[in-house]
Amino acid sequence: MDLFSLPRLGVVVPPENPTAEPEFNRLVGAGTNVYTVRFPVTPGAELRDMLETYNRVLPDVLGDFGSMRLDAAVVACSASHYLLDPDGDRALCDELSESAGYPVASSTQAILALCEALGATRLTLVSPYRPWLTDTSRGFWERAGLTVDDVVLVPAQWTPDGGEHYDPYRVTTPEILRRIREHGLPDGSPLLFTGTGMGTLAALSELARGDGTGRPLFSSNLASAWWARRAVGGDTASAHPLLRHLDELAA
Repeated sequence: MDLFSLPRLGVVVPPENPTAEPEFNRLVGAGTNVYTVRFPVTPGAELRDMLETYNRVLPDVLGDFGSMRLDAAVVACSASHYLLDPDGDRALCDELSESAGYPVASSTQAILALCEALGATRLTLVSPYRPWLTDTSRGFWERAGLTVDDVVLVPAQWTPDGGEHYDPYRVTTPEILRRIREHGLPDGSPLLFTGTGMGTLAALSELARGDGTGRPLFSSNLASAWWARRAVGGDTASAHPLLRHLDELAA
C-alpha cells in the first residue's frame, strides 16, 4: 500500500477534545489518512461565547491546512453548529466548500445526510451536554424536520452538593450504558449520541449486540465518518464494523 496515495480527510477539532482523532482513525481504518487542525484556546470564555468564537474563526482555522491537498474535511464540533439553524449551518458548509475547493461538512450536516439516507424521520438523543445546550440541540433537529422522541442526559459525574456535572470529555462507557438502561428507549427510534467529544464506540458496539429492534445507532463521529467515506472513498474492508453496518443500512 502506498500510504501517501490514500484519500486525505481533514478534521477540525476543539482544542481539549481527546476523542475525535482516535475515533475517526478507528472508524475509517487504514484506507484513509486523517489530518487535524484545532480551534484556538479561549481562556476564561463561557461555553456559549467559546462556541460562537469557533463559528466565527472556522474559515481561518480550516485555512490552517495551508496548501495541503485534502479530499474532504469535517468540522468535528456539533455544539457550535447547534447555535446555527440548519439552513445557516448548511450555508456555512457550502461557503467553506467553495472557498476550500473540496467538500466540507459539519458533524451536524453529516448527521442530517445520514438520516436522509436511512429514511429516518425520528431520533432519540443521548446527550452529554448541559441542559440548555441539549435543548438547543433538540431545537436544531426539530427545525431540520426530525421528531425527537426522547432525550437521555448523560452527566460526567456528581458535584459535591449532589448536582450533575456535565463534561462530554469525561463521560465513561459504563455511565452511558447505565443511563440508557435506566431511562429506557422508545421502540424503534434511531439513537443519536450527540457530541464529538464523548467517547461512544464501546457503548455503541455493546448496544448493537444487545438491541433486538434493529434501530440505527450512531454518533456525531460515526455519522461524520460515514459522510467522509462517501466524500473521499477509501478501503471499505478496513473500516470499523459499525461503519460497515451503517453502509448496509443506508444502501
